[in-house]
Amino acid sequence: MKTQGGLAFLTAEEMAEADRVAIEDFRVDVLSLMENAGVAVAGVTRNMLRGDVAEKGVCCLVGKGNNGGDGLVAARHLHNWGAKVKVVLAGDKSELRDVPAKQFEIVERMGIPVGGVEEDFGGAELLVDALLGYSSRGNPREPIAGLIRRANASKIQTLAVDIPSGLDATTGVPGEPCVVAKATVTLGLPKTGFLNPAAAIFVGELYLADIAMPMEVYLRYAQQQVGFGKATVVRIR
Repeated sequence: MKTQGGLAFLTAEEMAEADRVAIEDFRVDVLSLMENAGVAVAGVTRNMLRGDVAEKGVCCLVGKGNNGGDGLVAARHLHNWGAKVKVVLAGDKSELRDVPAKQFEIVERMGIPVGGVEEDFGGAELLVDALLGYSSRGNPREPIAGLIRRANASKIQTLAVDIPSGLDATTGVPGEPCVVAKATVTLGLPKTGFLNPAAAIFVGELYLADIAMPMEVYLRYAQQQVGFGKATVVRIR
């Protein structure tokens, strides 16, 4: 753990323990955390699209883990708000873990278009990067690697969910390839990798979202309350 500006930045291992404490010790449901994360991502997306997503194209790039589940929740809410949402799934839906699989079923039942890794981005004004989470290590593998390269080459502004896919959450060392995000909305607590100056070009603007993790969990690390008193998403850099 490191601190900056009174805020704690956690390694991937520390963040995993914080998540475990919230889920096992405080009995916070994973679906609740995922729902709150997705709503926060959708909200930042709306802000990046000048405060209104109606009729605007958003493409959510989704992996098979809980990070992908956050992206699927964001897709649902953006669809409800009138955006033209498309989901690009990096792999087969049978590979989704249990919790994101539930979110994927909702997306399908809502009729949100879903494509594979070769799907085009459909005139999107913004990409949501929900491919890899904070526990990812090393260079992204195919098919995610190719999808990251296409996203970067598209020059479409990208919002990363929790951490840009390909960036090491602990060290801030970018893999090959790594998402170059215009902004990142990180969840729970920020990661130590964000403090590496080399990570700045990949992270972009950095936001911290309140996903309803118990304040007691924050206090184990930050030793002070996180400043969500006026907003559920706060810019920290």
